[in-house]
Amino acid sequence: MKKFFKILLPIIFLFILWQSIIVIFDLPHYILPKPTDVFSQLINQYSLLWEHTQTTLIEIILGIILGCIFGLGSAFTLLYFKKIEKYLLPILVISQAIPVFAIAPLLVLWFGYGMASKIVMTVIIIYFPITTACYDGLKNTPKQWLQLAHTYKLSAFQTLFKVRFKASLPSLASGLKIAVCIAPIGAVIGEWVGSSKGLGYLMLHANARMQIDLMFSALFILVIMTLSIYFLTDFLTKKFIPWASHLH
Repeated sequence: MKKFFKILLPIIFLFILWQSIIVIFDLPHYILPKPTDVFSQLINQYSLLWEHTQTTLIEIILGIILGCIFGLGSAFTLLYFKKIEKYLLPILVISQAIPVFAIAPLLVLWFGYGMASKIVMTVIIIYFPITTACYDGLKNTPKQWLQLAHTYKLSAFQTLFKVRFKASLPSLASGLKIAVCIAPIGAVIGEWVGSSKGLGYLMLHANARMQIDLMFSALFILVIMTLSIYFLTDFLTKKFIPWASHLH
């Protein structure tokens, strides 16, 4: 109950602040809609919002899953193939140095207006934090763990998955929490550049039609979705990585 109020109170405060800004500065609805108008759109346009929410949610989830698969694979590659490291690391840095808006049109051109281009965009955004977090965890495996694995004569494969990978999970969990927070950015930017469905698409067209309250409704759903994924990730990592606090 205390945790619930800790989350609820800041939300209530934000809505009071939101309404106060509108009243004090006498802002028109096309600049900043009232909270009541936004919630009215959430109720009245429920079916429309739900349709676009499903699309964006699928893009985000698939992007996170594929990003984790590619990120883990890259981390294992960096650990065991040192010659590849000098080529792969610059690619990791380049993937973050190029603005996502610059490559979004290319992805839409290559992968089309469907979900594929948005999923690829999401993968590109979360690839770096997943890879670096896992790689750092693998490299910084406690020496005592490795010595114990050597004593038990574990193979390289067993050492990787039974020792190094388990030791890297707390670091990977931190990277994953960052990844799930920025994953929606990839999906939404992809939808802005070219799409026919999704919350990003809905926000763009609502803004063009001066339906600012509908745009804020889509944005509100996107925020709730991101927070839900983050707290679910946080809960699961605490539940399934109980040894995280005992590694250092």
